[in-house]
Amino acid sequence: MSKETATASVSVKDVAAAAGVSLGTVSNVLNQPERVSPTTVARVRAAIAELGYVRNDAARQLRAGRSSTIGLIALDLANPFFAAVAKGAQERAAEAGLFVLVAASEDTREREMAYLDHFSQQRVVGVLVTPASADPAAIERLEAVGTRIVLVDRDAGDAALNSVSVDDEQGGYLAVSHLLTTGRRRIMFVGGPTTLPQVLDRFAGARRAAAEVSDASLEHLETAELTVLSGRDAAARILERDHGDRPDAVFCANDLVAVGMLQGLAILGGVSVPDEIALVGYDDIDFATATVVPLTSVRQPAVEIGRAAVELLLEQDGERSRPRQVRFTPELIIRESSRATLRI
Repeated sequence: MSKETATASVSVKDVAAAAGVSLGTVSNVLNQPERVSPTTVARVRAAIAELGYVRNDAARQLRAGRSSTIGLIALDLANPFFAAVAKGAQERAAEAGLFVLVAASEDTREREMAYLDHFSQQRVVGVLVTPASADPAAIERLEAVGTRIVLVDRDAGDAALNSVSVDDEQGGYLAVSHLLTTGRRRIMFVGGPTTLPQVLDRFAGARRAAAEVSDASLEHLETAELTVLSGRDAAARILERDHGDRPDAVFCANDLVAVGMLQGLAILGGVSVPDEIALVGYDDIDFATATVVPLTSVRQPAVEIGRAAVELLLEQDGERSRPRQVRFTPELIIRESSRATLRI
């Protein structure tokens, strides 16, 4: 019999028989070897190696009612912001002896619910999720039947859920207030879809800032996605306008859109950034400093968000406790793309 075949069929009972010990002794060697004499540990491990036994962790976890895995469902893993959140979550989970399994909903409710159901069936420690819609009711119902949930990059609102978020309304306010202080007055907010609460909150902050300056205007150019390609497409729409009808500043809903906007305006359209059009992004991803014109951006502490989400999950005990919401304050990082020009 080949080792591959043996591995699939060998049981703990076979190991116990080969080593001449009880089932309980084999279990102790596998889980609490310090409780077994070194000689017996060596004999059991030799039998395991000889027979090619592989423990079934999935079955063991189901019997225990809990796994060593945390599920994380992000909107888009191509977005460096969510990759940084996952990094923070993995760091904190590792400190607790846990693992993080990452999935992407691609901003679709159907895929999100499929992953939530799967993680629930696997009896994971809990799930960190950035919801694909503004209504977390279905997620709240899932937690009610036993799956611990933490919303990530989303305030729980009225839902009885734990959450870790950033004050996106304040972030939008910081971005547009900065543009106004550099003398810009025709400001455009670029981003979407408007089904995303983050987009709506950032636009609301931009509106609040613009309302404080009497001669300022603010328009919204909605995009279908928060991607580089969406930013390039939005830039092309701006370039179709007469020069006098173009904005003198653009605030993008995230850095990916801002990178695409910069490519479309400066490289493809020959527009001087920031002299003709100033530009601000959101998230402050690592790539923001490496663009042809370093990008001003509203920084979200992505790694800290991931760590805090796992911490909230670990704080939850077996009984349903009062949910807690953690909110971070964003920070404006000013770079070349929005500096004041000589006309000020």
